[in-house]
Amino acid sequence: MAGAGLRAAARRWLPCRGHGGPRASSSTPSCPGCGPPGPGAHCPSAPRSAPAPAPAGGAEVSAHLWARYQDMRRLVHDLLPPEVCSLLNPAAIYANNEISLRDVEVYGFDYDYTLAQYADALHPEIFTAARDILIEHYKYPEGIRKYDYDPSFAIRGLHYDIQKLGTAYRGLQPVPDEEVIDLYGGTQHIPLYQMSGFYGKGPSIKQFMDIFSLPEMALLSCVVDHFLGHGLEFDQAHLYKDVTDAIRDVHVKGLMYQWIERDMEKYILRGDETFAVLSRLVAHGKQLFLITNSPFSFVDKGMRHMVGPDWRQLFDVVIVQADKPSFFTDRRKPFRKLDEKGSLHWDRITSLEKGKIYRQGNLYDFLRLTEWRGPRVLYFGDHLYSDLADLMLRHGWRTGAIIPELEREIRIINTEQYMHSLTWQQALTGLLERMQTYQDAESQQVLAAWLKERQELRCITKALFNAQFGSIFRTFHNPTYFSRRLVRFSDLYMASLSCLLNYHVDFTFYPRRTPLQHEAPLWMDQLCTGCMKTPFLSDMAHIR
Repeated sequence: MAGAGLRAAARRWLPCRGHGGPRASSSTPSCPGCGPPGPGAHCPSAPRSAPAPAPAGGAEVSAHLWARYQDMRRLVHDLLPPEVCSLLNPAAIYANNEISLRDVEVYGFDYDYTLAQYADALHPEIFTAARDILIEHYKYPEGIRKYDYDPSFAIRGLHYDIQKLGTAYRGLQPVPDEEVIDLYGGTQHIPLYQMSGFYGKGPSIKQFMDIFSLPEMALLSCVVDHFLGHGLEFDQAHLYKDVTDAIRDVHVKGLMYQWIERDMEKYILRGDETFAVLSRLVAHGKQLFLITNSPFSFVDKGMRHMVGPDWRQLFDVVIVQADKPSFFTDRRKPFRKLDEKGSLHWDRITSLEKGKIYRQGNLYDFLRLTEWRGPRVLYFGDHLYSDLADLMLRHGWRTGAIIPELEREIRIINTEQYMHSLTWQQALTGLLERMQTYQDAESQQVLAAWLKERQELRCITKALFNAQFGSIFRTFHNPTYFSRRLVRFSDLYMASLSCLLNYHVDFTFYPRRTPLQHEAPLWMDQLCTGCMKTPFLSDMAHIR
């Protein structure tokens, strides 16, 4: 039977191969810095003259195409000096919308993976505990115990199809494109009603959006891999629920809290930087609040470790076990006050006092009691749906997303390998688009070789981030579903809260103008030293 699997929106698994293809010597360029002219080409810095005749055909055309290819390779190499790499700062804050911190009077924070950054060493612990719960409490096969957590397998933002296979993986094994397409009715399209809903949960497809979901995705894949490898029949929906419940038990039973509390030095990162951010904001007259789903005892111990015993004096309001995202939409749950021992009080809450601890409640009462409304509030969280979506769309708060993966991805983008691979891929794509006007058999062989090389380049670039699923932000040339949600639900995004220390409290963030397809600059293959070629309009006339 078919097992359930992971699906990355708009991703396809494709086999990577080594480089190949013939190489030819270059021809003489038409002007300094320009490659050989194609049909209808014109460089504005060159003297105007009659267009050069196109090659007659056959071997002559093939040689002409490979000469253009070689010229483009040299051009890309010359345009990328060593200093072009390392241009992006992993500690920078990136803006989706223009926002001035001068206008922000109130700062709000989630706790887990926002105020408290956790080490990756936590993920194997969650995986192992949930795996053992499956075996000991849900009576899953003992053979599952042989699987260990693989931190390199999954990435955040993947979709899991409970009823069918994943886009690329059945358990831990890649699925051919043809089989995936056949499973989805002969098309790459997934109907809207099957896709995950507003909070990443659809009727049959679940999107994994928070960082704690990485061990869950790994365990799902391992269990499916074991069942399929041993020919065991199973119901995909039952398996998904059991694994999800086992992961939930790790949190509900407090196992994760116990691990962190026993060794905070090991699991909590950048605590001193969190203290510096909070202290700086308070020193500049900003009001702070905390809304978290974690219990008070856990938050209290973590904040004492990072900030000190008087940490509550930094916050005007502290709310624990808030039950987000329903905290932002459900008006029914009232606030309840907690004492130092965590016991609930029964008195009616008419104000939210500094230094006190409150449990549950709802955002509507929060807004009524604090009068903190609209764009003067900036809230930070790591979960795009549970932390940020409602606040931006329903209440007009400004939002900041904490994306720990951003730091690693930027370091990869800054490498010479990535920069050269991507630039040559873009240039080769432009060549393919323009040279497809040559329809003879030998030219088609050349174009086929270029297509093969382009696909190899795409696989290489993807594997720099993650061998199975690539970057969490981009699937080949398109933004991922995760990336699109990030742009929609956050004004700012950054690798950690400590990035705020690199900016003044009155700093204004301006988003960069990114071109639409009809606004896009000329392809890299149309750029050259000292001049710029006009688009090959005559080449493309037959398809206009």
